[in-house]
Amino acid sequence: MDLQNLTIKKAQKLLTDKEISAKELVSYFLKNIEEKNKSINAYLEVFNDALNEAEKLDKEGIGGRTLFGIPMAVKDNILIEGKICSAGSRMLQNYKASYDAMAIKKLKSAGAIFLGRTNMDEFAMGASTENSAYGVTKNPKDLTRVAGGSSGGSAAAVAMDGCLGALGSDTGGSIRQPASFCGVVGLNPTYGAVSRSGLIAMASSFDQIGPMAKTAEDAEIIFNAIKGSDPMDSTSSSTPDFDEKKLDGKLRIGLLKYDKKGVDEEINESMEKSAKIFKNLGYEISEIELPNIKYSVPCYYILVPAEVSSNLARFDGVRYGLFEEGKNLTEDYMKTREAGFGLETRRRIILGTYVLSAGYYDAYYAKAQKVRELIRIDFENVFKNVDAIISPVSPSAAFKIGEKANDPLKMYLEDIFTAPAKMAGLPAMSIPTRLADDSAKRDGLNPDGLPIGLQIIAPRFGENLLFEIGKKYQNHVPRN
Repeated sequence: MDLQNLTIKKAQKLLTDKEISAKELVSYFLKNIEEKNKSINAYLEVFNDALNEAEKLDKEGIGGRTLFGIPMAVKDNILIEGKICSAGSRMLQNYKASYDAMAIKKLKSAGAIFLGRTNMDEFAMGASTENSAYGVTKNPKDLTRVAGGSSGGSAAAVAMDGCLGALGSDTGGSIRQPASFCGVVGLNPTYGAVSRSGLIAMASSFDQIGPMAKTAEDAEIIFNAIKGSDPMDSTSSSTPDFDEKKLDGKLRIGLLKYDKKGVDEEINESMEKSAKIFKNLGYEISEIELPNIKYSVPCYYILVPAEVSSNLARFDGVRYGLFEEGKNLTEDYMKTREAGFGLETRRRIILGTYVLSAGYYDAYYAKAQKVRELIRIDFENVFKNVDAIISPVSPSAAFKIGEKANDPLKMYLEDIFTAPAKMAGLPAMSIPTRLADDSAKRDGLNPDGLPIGLQIIAPRFGENLLFEIGKKYQNHVPRN
């Protein structure tokens, strides 16, 4: 049986019809991981109990479980009880989770099988997975290029056929950008739609767990399994019922106006082609502007480091994780944090401590919070006239490993299109565009044949709208 182009939807049918067992399915993906992971470094650890879990499920039977037997990967900052969860850092290299994240609990009850934990930028700080303490993850489409970040390991695991779906976390674009670079689908849900309980915090008012998969349909299946309120997360909420009547009428899509000079030509070309495709599908297309969008990245890199500074203060060698002994307690702290944290993590801690200091709090942090509200209002106003917004995911396709590693500002600008939705707490999804296919490579539009993602943004709790638009687009433009 050819399983190379398998999706969650197709696998569900095979498992239901008993044409394949969960054990056979897991074995196929474990074999792929064994063959490919050494060169790609998507997985930090492959769980040795995955086959046993599959055998156990086969004996139990499906029993109505929506993800029965589906092999999945999990980003290394989401807790799985009894498994190491290092957040890509030396600080937690031997830390074993004492409980399951709520998203993991829900996936377990849905019958998913976890194959392993995936590589990531340390504590989710980065856009290339080059900041991992355990080596860079390479892009399965071109091993000289990055897989994106910080969820680069999860995106690469799906793209290399090392699982059927994966969990990532998105703070400023950490699901959508690697999904775009690796040619898969990545969903950043509405803030609060998925519980953050059991997610190692980077920036608590931005972080969100979300699915990565081969298709929008598969991402929808995973999202429906993990969404919902959780008493352990006061910021979580039940997703309200989506107004299905919206899908009956002619949907209006806003094409984001942006400075095309700062974006690679292949991305601009991809946007134009995508707009035409949506028009052919019957959508009404109009250009829209977000007046304060230019402040998104500067504000993001004030607010997020501030939260990083607070959240990472707990890693001091006293409670858990790495411990380096000094001459006194203060030196214990300093030696532990110096040995445990990488360069980018230390950079953001210092920056965040600075903007929260007494002399600069009002000038930077308080002002950035006010601008965050202006950006939220901009989206609110635009959504009075359109149902969804489309934009690029990133200013370029996947860049070379090491190309931006020594230039933090260039790396931070990777978030220029993804950060705005996070500032407003909105759902956004990256889907592969037509320019990822071989015909585009032949036409010279994308000479390297690299994937390019299209970002779709919806109003709060508009995930179903994203899925419907994404599925129609992907049905019209088959996945390569």
